[in-house]
Amino acid sequence: MKSAADIIVRPVVTERSLAGVADKKYTFEVAKGANKTEIKKAVEELFGVKVKSVNTVSMLPKPKSVGVHKGYTSAWKKAIVTLTSDSKSIEFFDGMM
Repeated sequence: MKSAADIIVRPVVTERSLAGVADKKYTFEVAKGANKTEIKKAVEELFGVKVKSVNTVSMLPKPKSVGVHKGYTSAWKKAIVTLTSDSKSIEFFDGMM
């Protein structure tokens, strides 16, 4: 069994992801092998909130180049977590707004 800290890798802090905070939608990078149920339990355990739904997206690698060297970024998995209306907000994202 994976721990909650192993499932949630880091929060995704972009202009688009922070726009969803007003609707109680939070974006995280998660472990590739994690499913929606594991992500829901991990967020509830780490932040003490009630999760309404979880949407996941597998982000494909993008081609990048540095000078003459060509390669790809890493593939990763993104989870967009929606909280219930009566749940408190996640304090980490409140400091960003």
